[in-house]
Amino acid sequence: MIFNKSLDNVSIYEAGKPIELVVREYGIQPHEIVKLASNENPYGTCDAVADVIARKAVNAFVYPDDSMYELKEALAKKYAIESNNVVIGAGSDQVIEFCIHAKCHEGSKVLMAKTTFAMYEIYAKQVGATILKTPSDAHNLDEFREIYKQEGADVIFLCLPNNPLGECLDAADVYAFLDEVDSNTLVILDGAYQEFASYKDGAKKITPNEVIAKHSNVIYLGTFSKAYGLGGMRVGYGISNSDIISVLHKVRPPFNITTLSLAGAIEALKHEHFVNMGIEKNFEEMKRYEEYATSKGFRFIPSYTNFITIYMDGYTSKDVALELLKKGIIVRDMTGYGFNAIRITIGRNEQNTKVFQALDLILG
Repeated sequence: MIFNKSLDNVSIYEAGKPIELVVREYGIQPHEIVKLASNENPYGTCDAVADVIARKAVNAFVYPDDSMYELKEALAKKYAIESNNVVIGAGSDQVIEFCIHAKCHEGSKVLMAKTTFAMYEIYAKQVGATILKTPSDAHNLDEFREIYKQEGADVIFLCLPNNPLGECLDAADVYAFLDEVDSNTLVILDGAYQEFASYKDGAKKITPNEVIAKHSNVIYLGTFSKAYGLGGMRVGYGISNSDIISVLHKVRPPFNITTLSLAGAIEALKHEHFVNMGIEKNFEEMKRYEEYATSKGFRFIPSYTNFITIYMDGYTSKDVALELLKKGIIVRDMTGYGFNAIRITIGRNEQNTKVFQALDLILG
């Protein structure tokens, strides 16, 4: 059977290994497994959010409110924007898909950092777009400028902070770069981990209402999957001027998030104190990883997210990740990205202690 030729060069996204796989392959009981590969929030959500989701499950046979009025209004209040500046997606990666399908076609050019969120390239290749990447793994705006000057671009992705590495540009530098971009180029500011970055360093904070007021070609992406602990609910959003949002609604399928997802996200926005607690604990525990890496002589990338990338200097990261897996600890091996490193989601205190103990045994 003949399929779309654009798919010939598309790689399948490799998600973090699920707990069920480790149970099947290694016979480890689920409660003994520590899953730190997919950047999920180990603190989950507060009881109020869980209760709302459970209550809504009774009416799971009813389609959700496709206007998503309550959620849009809540986000509009949070960011001091209008509800028509918001589009909702099944995770922020679906909003990325909306943007690519609305803006790109075969021959379009999409510019991104060399090592960044894999779905940017996957969605772009699905429509036959040409991928432009900077030489450096981390975001380097001078390299972005040079490539944009020479090649142009229909879409530019900036991951702030960057997944899977963890580094983050200063907001002032991002704003200066936006001033240089043509108004017909769509710039996607992916803020999936912005809550973490802005907590750690105010200089990293992107302010969506100010950005879209000044730049009609920018869309900011946010998600409930990370700081808000709703990864399993799949809720994300895009914030932009109403003209861009209205175009994205043309490619948005009806009822694209569930009744339960909608209810959970609405309730989660009412409990920012719980979210902030998780973020604070995240960076307390991250210090332990930094100190551990330093004590072992390992380099690491200073992170503004809920994960840390540690180079396995003197060891093979693939082997280390496999040995951790055998002990019931799931981390992300970065070999596929060209790094001899592992990426570890920052877990709870007891989970992280288990990681250090296991690494001590593996590393001798």
